[in-house]
Amino acid sequence: MQQVGARLDPAPSRWSYRMQRLMLTPLFRNLLRIGLPFAIVFGSATAYLADDTRREALVSTVTDLQEQFQTRPEFMVNLMAIDGASSTVAEDIRKTVQLAFPVSSFDLDLETILLTIREMPAVAEARVRVRSGGILQIDVTERIPAVLWRSTEGLEVLDADGFITGPATTREDFATLPLIAGEGADNHVGEALDLVRAAGPLGARMRGLVRMGERRWDVVLDRDQRILLPEEAPVQALERVIALGQVHEMLERDLSTVDMRLAARPTIRMNPTAVEQWHELQKTNAGIAGR
Repeated sequence: MQQVGARLDPAPSRWSYRMQRLMLTPLFRNLLRIGLPFAIVFGSATAYLADDTRREALVSTVTDLQEQFQTRPEFMVNLMAIDGASSTVAEDIRKTVQLAFPVSSFDLDLETILLTIREMPAVAEARVRVRSGGILQIDVTERIPAVLWRSTEGLEVLDADGFITGPATTREDFATLPLIAGEGADNHVGEALDLVRAAGPLGARMRGLVRMGERRWDVVLDRDQRILLPEEAPVQALERVIALGQVHEMLERDLSTVDMRLAARPTIRMNPTAVEQWHELQKTNAGIAGR
């Protein structure tokens, strides 16, 4: 028997001591505070979703809630506005994008729409955004037609950078644009435009430019006349021919070709009729001199 008045031992039992030491461990406290609730919730959710019927019902509920949120009036796009484009280009954009309004803004892939519009030949730059009022706003910068290119594929309209803006059915459709032709001419539109500006004094006599051998240009005039330009400094060579024409009326004569490919030795080729007349004149002058 325990003696009356004896003091109880204040020291904790071995198991109590171990539990207290364990509770002082951060890992164990975190397991009790976070890990255990997570395990209970995860186990309960797994057990609940193990049933196919309950799982399908939950997915259906989430889908319905998502659809109800995305189709709220403030998220709906009802029409498309296109600014900066001609009526033809705007119609092409509407046909290419093909959106059925109204449509939720969550269902619009703006990046894909933008890439699709930028790939159109007549479009130089574009911006796409959804603005207030449920409007899909498309801002377009069109390519400006600069020349008409006649290639083996037919007539194409090019801008100043050589990009195709669209096809041309006939020359009359773009009568105000200068005409260029030849393989590789589309890669030198800037140089062609410089030649067109330099040929301003020729006026309506100029018919167009032909790229020869993908290296140089020929200026084609009326009356089947041609000015053969060099590879280097073609603008200066053309200006020289025009200056000679203005002083000596060279281009008004019955010649077929002015060859400027050798800057140090320009060559003029007369038409066969003019050559024949020149020979007749020489014979006549020789006969007169012999008398």
